[in-house]
Amino acid sequence: MENFVPLTQEETLELVKLAKTGDEEAKEKLIEGNFPLIKSIIRKYVGRGVDYDDLYQLGCVGFLKAIKNFDQAFDVKFTTYAVPMIAGEVKRYMRDDGDIKISRAIKTLTFKIKSFIDEYKKEHDEEPTIEILERHFDVPKEDIVCALDSSKPMISLYAKIDESGENSAHILDKIVTEDKSDVLLDNLLLKQAISELEDREKKIILLRYFRGRTQSEVACELGVSQVQVSRLESKIIERFKKKLIY
Repeated sequence: MENFVPLTQEETLELVKLAKTGDEEAKEKLIEGNFPLIKSIIRKYVGRGVDYDDLYQLGCVGFLKAIKNFDQAFDVKFTTYAVPMIAGEVKRYMRDDGDIKISRAIKTLTFKIKSFIDEYKKEHDEEPTIEILERHFDVPKEDIVCALDSSKPMISLYAKIDESGENSAHILDKIVTEDKSDVLLDNLLLKQAISELEDREKKIILLRYFRGRTQSEVACELGVSQVQVSRLESKIIERFKKKLIY
């Protein structure tokens, strides 16, 4: 957006106040003044089957909901409050609209590749390499890999890598992102979710995931059984899944 001028905190609060009364011009100014914020959040969901323009519209819908529900008594900056609202609107749409959508072009290429692989295996008694597929279809390796991966079943981020015990790591635990904006967004969403917990629940999450305590140690500190801590922790994690993961 050319000639972008960010809004000050005072300007933002004044425009929010006007927008909540139905002032359409104030809403437009708020959206324009927070364009980089909306863009930075929806960028995380590009390439997941929803067009960029649609993502932006969803982001604006979430932003308008933030305006409607915001209260200065929350004692939080409006932009901080808006972040989970924007991300939540996108996630809700992607969740309700079904799994990640695969384009027709990729589906067609996938079908052709699988047919070729079946014929190749009959003739050579082995699967063709990516290089062979690349030469045969005259498309980049990345497209070949993308097409093959698109036919694989989706795996939950909370699927356990090792099923040997209840403390096995989840796939999500092993994911490392290099995008600092994604880290910032995730931290904001997590902070928002933790802030909504009751005091005892907050303490469990703090001790377990920020202090590295075992469930037995937490139980001892809270004066309850390890089973109770385990049940409470499971309930909290389930709430986080519904709130943070679509």
